[in-house]
Amino acid sequence: MGDAGQGEKWDDGRERPMEILPGIHRIESDLGVRFMCQYLLVGEDRTVLVDTGVSGTPEEVIVPYLEEIGVGLEGVDDVIISHADLDHCGGNRALKERHPGLRFWCHELDRPYVESDRVMLAEIYGWPAPYGFGPDEEAKSAILEDLGGDSPVDVGLRGGETLRLGPDWVVEIMHLPGHTPGHLGIWDARSGAAIIIDAALESGIYDREGNRLIPPRYFDAVAYQTTIRRLRSMSPDHLLTAHYPAMRRGEGADFLDRSLNFTREVQRVVDEGHKRGITSLHELTEYAIEQLGPYPEFANELGAGVRAHAALVGPRQSGG
Repeated sequence: MGDAGQGEKWDDGRERPMEILPGIHRIESDLGVRFMCQYLLVGEDRTVLVDTGVSGTPEEVIVPYLEEIGVGLEGVDDVIISHADLDHCGGNRALKERHPGLRFWCHELDRPYVESDRVMLAEIYGWPAPYGFGPDEEAKSAILEDLGGDSPVDVGLRGGETLRLGPDWVVEIMHLPGHTPGHLGIWDARSGAAIIIDAALESGIYDREGNRLIPPRYFDAVAYQTTIRRLRSMSPDHLLTAHYPAMRRGEGADFLDRSLNFTREVQRVVDEGHKRGITSLHELTEYAIEQLGPYPEFANELGAGVRAHAALVGPRQSGG
Protein backbone atom coordinates (compact mmCIF):
# COMPACT_ATOMS: atom_id res chain seq x y z
CA MET A 1 0.00 0.00 0.00
CA GLY A 2 1.29 3.46 -0.86
CA ASP A 3 1.13 6.70 1.10
CA ALA A 4 -1.10 9.58 0.01
CA GLY A 5 0.85 11.89 -2.26
CA GLN A 6 3.33 9.20 -3.32
CA GLY A 7 1.31 6.95 -5.61
CA GLU A 8 2.80 4.35 -7.89
CA LYS A 9 3.09 5.29 -11.55
CA TRP A 10 2.21 3.65 -14.84
CA ASP A 11 4.97 3.63 -17.48
CA ASP A 12 3.48 6.78 -19.07
CA GLY A 13 3.71 8.70 -15.78
CA ARG A 14 0.08 8.49 -14.73
CA GLU A 15 -0.66 7.61 -11.12
CA ARG A 16 -1.99 4.08 -10.75
CA PRO A 17 -5.32 3.57 -9.02
CA MET A 18 -4.40 2.31 -5.59
CA GLU A 19 -5.08 2.13 -1.89
CA ILE A 20 -3.41 5.33 -0.77
CA LEU A 21 -4.46 5.16 2.89
CA PRO A 22 -5.87 2.27 4.94
CA GLY A 23 -9.19 1.43 3.29
CA ILE A 24 -9.15 4.48 0.98
CA HIS A 25 -8.61 3.84 -2.72
CA ARG A 26 -8.00 6.57 -5.28
CA ILE A 27 -9.24 5.62 -8.75
CA GLU A 28 -7.65 7.93 -11.31
CA SER A 29 -8.44 8.06 -15.02
CA ASP A 30 -8.10 10.38 -17.99
CA LEU A 31 -10.50 13.22 -18.63
CA GLY A 32 -9.20 14.57 -21.91
CA VAL A 33 -5.69 15.87 -21.23
CA ARG A 34 -6.37 16.13 -17.51
CA PHE A 35 -7.46 13.54 -14.98
CA MET A 36 -10.26 12.87 -12.53
CA CYS A 37 -10.50 10.69 -9.44
CA GLN A 38 -13.15 8.71 -7.67
CA TYR A 39 -12.59 7.37 -4.17
CA LEU A 40 -13.49 3.96 -2.79
CA LEU A 41 -13.79 3.42 0.97
CA VAL A 42 -13.54 -0.29 1.78
CA GLY A 43 -14.51 -1.14 5.34
CA GLU A 44 -15.22 -4.40 7.13
CA ASP A 45 -18.96 -3.67 7.23
CA ARG A 46 -19.57 -1.31 4.33
CA THR A 47 -17.97 -0.26 1.05
CA VAL A 48 -18.71 3.19 -0.35
CA LEU A 49 -17.85 4.69 -3.74
CA VAL A 50 -17.50 8.46 -3.97
CA ASP A 51 -18.52 9.74 -7.42
CA THR A 52 -19.02 7.90 -10.70
CA GLY A 53 -17.15 9.97 -13.33
CA VAL A 54 -18.70 10.51 -16.76
CA SER A 55 -21.06 8.13 -18.51
CA GLY A 56 -18.30 5.76 -19.71
CA THR A 57 -16.25 5.72 -16.49
CA PRO A 58 -18.05 2.83 -14.74
CA GLU A 59 -17.52 0.40 -17.62
CA GLU A 60 -14.04 1.58 -18.55
CA VAL A 61 -12.51 2.30 -15.15
CA ILE A 62 -14.53 1.72 -11.99
CA VAL A 63 -15.81 -1.82 -12.55
CA PRO A 64 -12.41 -3.10 -13.78
CA TYR A 65 -10.73 -1.61 -10.72
CA LEU A 66 -13.29 -3.16 -8.37
CA GLU A 67 -12.66 -6.52 -9.98
CA GLU A 68 -8.88 -6.04 -9.81
CA ILE A 69 -8.95 -5.56 -6.03
CA GLY A 70 -11.41 -8.41 -5.48
CA VAL A 71 -14.39 -6.31 -4.38
CA GLY A 72 -16.53 -6.36 -7.51
CA LEU A 73 -19.46 -4.05 -8.13
CA GLU A 74 -21.70 -6.32 -6.07
CA GLY A 75 -19.45 -5.58 -3.08
CA VAL A 76 -20.28 -1.86 -3.14
CA ASP A 77 -23.10 -0.84 -0.81
CA ASP A 78 -23.51 2.88 -1.42
CA VAL A 79 -22.48 5.63 -3.85
CA ILE A 80 -22.03 9.14 -2.47
CA ILE A 81 -22.15 11.84 -5.15
CA SER A 82 -20.02 14.77 -4.07
CA HIS A 83 -21.79 17.33 -6.23
CA ALA A 84 -23.64 18.14 -9.42
CA ASP A 85 -21.07 18.05 -12.23
CA LEU A 86 -20.91 15.77 -15.25
CA ASP A 87 -17.55 14.26 -14.28
CA HIS A 88 -18.83 13.34 -10.82
CA CYS A 89 -22.28 11.90 -11.45
CA GLY A 90 -22.31 11.09 -15.18
CA GLY A 91 -21.84 7.38 -14.47
CA ASN A 92 -24.81 7.11 -12.10
CA ARG A 93 -27.23 5.55 -14.54
CA ALA A 94 -24.69 3.08 -15.91
CA LEU A 95 -23.82 1.86 -12.41
CA LYS A 96 -27.47 1.68 -11.35
CA GLU A 97 -28.34 -0.39 -14.42
CA ARG A 98 -25.50 -2.81 -13.69
CA HIS A 99 -26.26 -3.03 -9.96
CA PRO A 100 -29.88 -2.00 -9.20
CA GLY A 101 -29.33 -2.59 -5.48
CA LEU A 102 -26.85 0.29 -5.17
CA ARG A 103 -28.03 3.16 -2.97
CA PHE A 104 -27.15 6.65 -4.23
CA TRP A 105 -26.67 9.59 -1.88
CA CYS A 106 -26.10 13.32 -2.46
CA HIS A 107 -26.83 16.60 -0.72
CA GLU A 108 -30.45 17.72 -0.98
CA LEU A 109 -29.42 21.06 -2.48
CA ASP A 110 -27.76 19.35 -5.45
CA ARG A 111 -30.34 16.59 -5.77
CA PRO A 112 -32.49 18.28 -8.48
CA TYR A 113 -29.42 18.54 -10.74
CA VAL A 114 -27.98 15.10 -9.97
CA GLU A 115 -31.29 13.40 -10.72
CA SER A 116 -32.07 15.25 -13.97
CA ASP A 117 -29.62 15.84 -16.82
CA ARG A 118 -31.79 18.59 -18.33
CA VAL A 119 -32.02 20.47 -15.05
CA MET A 120 -28.25 20.24 -14.61
CA LEU A 121 -27.66 21.36 -18.18
CA ALA A 122 -29.91 24.39 -17.72
CA GLU A 123 -28.84 25.52 -14.26
CA ILE A 124 -25.26 24.33 -13.74
CA TYR A 125 -23.96 24.80 -17.28
CA GLY A 126 -26.55 26.93 -19.08
CA TRP A 127 -27.05 29.62 -16.44
CA PRO A 128 -25.08 32.27 -18.45
CA ALA A 129 -27.53 32.16 -21.38
CA PRO A 130 -29.58 35.17 -20.19
CA TYR A 131 -26.33 37.15 -20.01
CA GLY A 132 -25.41 36.37 -23.61
CA PHE A 133 -22.85 33.59 -23.24
CA GLY A 134 -22.56 29.94 -22.25
CA PRO A 135 -22.32 26.55 -24.00
CA ASP A 136 -23.32 26.31 -27.66
CA GLU A 137 -25.49 23.51 -29.05
CA GLU A 138 -22.53 21.24 -29.74
CA ALA A 139 -21.28 21.68 -26.19
CA LYS A 140 -24.74 21.00 -24.80
CA SER A 141 -24.94 17.73 -26.71
CA ALA A 142 -21.53 16.71 -25.37
CA ILE A 143 -22.60 17.55 -21.82
CA LEU A 144 -25.71 15.40 -22.11
CA GLU A 145 -23.68 12.52 -23.53
CA ASP A 146 -21.26 12.68 -20.59
CA LEU A 147 -24.15 12.86 -18.11
CA GLY A 148 -25.45 9.53 -19.36
CA GLY A 149 -29.15 9.79 -18.55
CA ASP A 150 -31.38 10.56 -15.58
CA SER A 151 -30.94 8.48 -12.45
CA PRO A 152 -32.67 8.78 -9.05
CA VAL A 153 -31.01 9.53 -5.74
CA ASP A 154 -32.08 7.34 -2.81
CA VAL A 155 -30.82 9.34 0.17
CA GLY A 156 -30.63 13.11 0.60
CA LEU A 157 -27.96 14.46 2.94
CA ARG A 158 -27.46 17.77 4.76
CA GLY A 159 -23.91 17.43 6.09
CA GLY A 160 -22.88 16.33 9.57
CA GLU A 161 -24.02 12.74 9.13
CA THR A 162 -21.69 9.93 10.17
CA LEU A 163 -21.24 6.63 8.40
CA ARG A 164 -19.93 3.48 10.06
CA LEU A 165 -17.71 1.50 7.70
CA GLY A 166 -16.31 -0.96 10.23
CA PRO A 167 -15.90 -1.64 13.96
CA ASP A 168 -13.24 1.07 14.35
CA TRP A 169 -13.98 3.25 11.34
CA VAL A 170 -16.55 6.03 11.21
CA VAL A 171 -16.38 8.86 8.68
CA GLU A 172 -18.22 12.19 8.68
CA ILE A 173 -20.07 13.71 5.74
CA MET A 174 -19.12 17.39 5.35
CA HIS A 175 -21.20 20.03 3.59
CA LEU A 176 -18.67 22.11 1.63
CA PRO A 177 -20.72 24.60 -0.41
CA GLY A 178 -19.53 27.17 -2.92
CA HIS A 179 -18.51 25.24 -6.02
CA THR A 180 -22.12 24.01 -5.99
CA PRO A 181 -24.75 24.61 -3.29
CA GLY A 182 -24.68 21.02 -2.06
CA HIS A 183 -21.07 20.02 -2.48
CA LEU A 184 -20.10 17.22 -0.07
CA GLY A 185 -16.81 15.97 1.28
CA ILE A 186 -15.74 13.24 3.70
CA TRP A 187 -13.64 13.58 6.84
CA ASP A 188 -11.79 10.47 7.96
CA ALA A 189 -10.47 11.15 11.44
CA ARG A 190 -8.78 7.75 11.52
CA SER A 191 -6.26 8.74 8.87
CA GLY A 192 -6.59 12.52 9.12
CA ALA A 193 -7.79 12.65 5.52
CA ALA A 194 -10.19 15.17 4.06
CA ILE A 195 -11.70 14.00 0.77
CA ILE A 196 -12.78 17.37 -0.63
CA ILE A 197 -13.20 16.58 -4.37
CA ASP A 198 -13.83 20.06 -5.97
CA ALA A 199 -14.55 22.07 -2.82
CA ALA A 200 -11.39 24.13 -3.49
CA LEU A 201 -9.88 24.62 -6.94
CA GLU A 202 -6.75 26.74 -6.50
CA SER A 203 -6.44 29.09 -9.52
CA GLY A 204 -7.69 26.46 -11.93
CA ILE A 205 -7.50 22.86 -13.07
CA TYR A 206 -4.36 21.66 -14.86
CA ASP A 207 -3.49 19.07 -17.47
CA ARG A 208 -1.03 16.27 -16.70
CA GLU A 209 1.86 18.43 -17.92
CA GLY A 210 1.08 21.18 -15.40
CA ASN A 211 -0.54 23.62 -17.82
CA ARG A 212 -3.51 25.47 -16.36
CA LEU A 213 -6.64 24.86 -18.41
CA ILE A 214 -9.90 25.69 -16.65
CA PRO A 215 -10.76 28.43 -14.14
CA PRO A 216 -12.32 27.65 -10.77
CA ARG A 217 -16.10 27.78 -10.81
CA TYR A 218 -18.02 28.75 -7.71
CA PHE A 219 -21.57 30.01 -7.52
CA ASP A 220 -21.40 31.53 -4.02
CA ALA A 221 -18.26 33.47 -3.14
CA VAL A 222 -18.92 33.73 0.60
CA ALA A 223 -19.77 30.02 0.91
CA TYR A 224 -16.72 29.03 -1.14
CA GLN A 225 -14.40 31.16 0.99
CA THR A 226 -15.98 29.84 4.19
CA THR A 227 -15.49 26.27 2.99
CA ILE A 228 -11.81 26.90 2.25
CA ARG A 229 -11.27 28.51 5.65
CA ARG A 230 -13.02 25.59 7.36
CA LEU A 231 -10.78 23.09 5.61
CA ARG A 232 -7.69 25.15 6.38
CA SER A 233 -8.59 25.23 10.08
CA MET A 234 -8.93 21.44 10.13
CA SER A 235 -5.26 21.02 9.11
CA PRO A 236 -5.83 17.62 7.51
CA ASP A 237 -2.84 15.31 7.26
CA HIS A 238 -4.01 14.36 3.76
CA LEU A 239 -6.00 16.46 1.30
CA LEU A 240 -7.65 14.40 -1.44
CA THR A 241 -9.24 16.05 -4.46
CA ALA A 242 -10.60 14.99 -7.83
CA HIS A 243 -8.22 16.84 -10.16
CA TYR A 244 -4.96 17.39 -8.26
CA PRO A 245 -2.33 15.03 -6.84
CA ALA A 246 -2.88 13.77 -3.30
CA MET A 247 -1.42 16.28 -0.86
CA ARG A 248 0.13 15.98 2.59
CA ARG A 249 -0.43 18.53 5.35
CA GLY A 250 1.90 21.31 4.17
CA GLU A 251 1.03 20.90 0.51
CA GLY A 252 -2.66 20.89 1.34
CA ALA A 253 -2.38 24.04 3.42
CA ASP A 254 -0.57 25.85 0.59
CA PHE A 255 -3.19 24.64 -1.89
CA LEU A 256 -6.03 25.97 0.26
CA ASP A 257 -4.23 29.28 0.76
CA ARG A 258 -3.82 29.67 -3.00
CA SER A 259 -7.48 28.80 -3.49
CA LEU A 260 -8.56 31.50 -1.06
CA ASN A 261 -6.16 34.03 -2.53
CA PHE A 262 -7.64 33.44 -5.98
CA THR A 263 -11.05 34.56 -4.73
CA ARG A 264 -9.46 37.81 -3.57
CA GLU A 265 -7.98 38.25 -7.04
CA VAL A 266 -11.40 37.76 -8.62
CA GLN A 267 -12.87 40.36 -6.25
CA ARG A 268 -10.06 42.76 -7.12
CA VAL A 269 -10.65 42.33 -10.85
CA VAL A 270 -14.41 42.75 -10.45
CA ASP A 271 -13.84 45.99 -8.52
CA GLU A 272 -11.43 47.22 -11.19
CA GLY A 273 -13.93 46.37 -13.89
CA HIS A 274 -16.64 48.34 -12.17
CA LYS A 275 -14.33 51.33 -11.84
CA ARG A 276 -13.80 51.11 -15.60
CA GLY A 277 -17.55 51.28 -16.08
CA ILE A 278 -18.05 47.62 -17.02
CA THR A 279 -21.44 46.44 -15.74
CA SER A 280 -22.37 43.74 -18.26
CA LEU A 281 -21.64 40.33 -16.75
CA HIS A 282 -20.45 39.03 -20.11
CA GLU A 283 -17.99 41.90 -20.54
CA LEU A 284 -16.92 41.69 -16.91
CA THR A 285 -16.23 37.98 -17.33
CA GLU A 286 -14.17 38.65 -20.45
CA TYR A 287 -12.21 41.28 -18.53
CA ALA A 288 -11.59 38.82 -15.69
CA ILE A 289 -10.40 36.14 -18.12
CA GLU A 290 -8.00 38.67 -19.66
CA GLN A 291 -6.63 39.65 -16.25
CA LEU A 292 -6.50 36.23 -14.57
CA GLY A 293 -6.03 33.85 -17.49
CA PRO A 294 -5.24 32.51 -19.91
CA TYR A 295 -7.68 29.62 -19.63
CA PRO A 296 -7.59 27.57 -22.85
CA GLU A 297 -10.68 25.52 -21.95
CA PHE A 298 -14.08 26.49 -20.50
CA ALA A 299 -12.90 30.02 -19.75
CA ASN A 300 -16.48 31.21 -19.28
CA GLU A 301 -16.70 29.06 -16.14
CA LEU A 302 -15.04 32.05 -14.48
CA GLY A 303 -18.31 33.93 -14.99
CA ALA A 304 -19.95 32.18 -12.03
CA GLY A 305 -17.37 33.58 -9.62
CA VAL A 306 -17.47 36.97 -11.30
CA ARG A 307 -21.25 37.08 -10.85
CA ALA A 308 -20.91 35.99 -7.22
CA HIS A 309 -18.40 38.73 -6.42
CA ALA A 310 -20.31 41.35 -8.41
CA ALA A 311 -23.41 40.59 -6.36
CA LEU A 312 -21.47 41.36 -3.18
CA VAL A 313 -21.03 45.01 -4.19
CA GLY A 314 -24.67 45.68 -5.00
CA PRO A 315 -27.26 44.72 -7.61
CA ARG A 316 -26.81 47.94 -9.59
CA GLN A 317 -23.36 46.80 -10.69
CA SER A 318 -24.16 43.17 -11.50
CA GLY A 319 -26.44 43.69 -14.48
CA GLY A 320 -26.58 41.47 -17.56
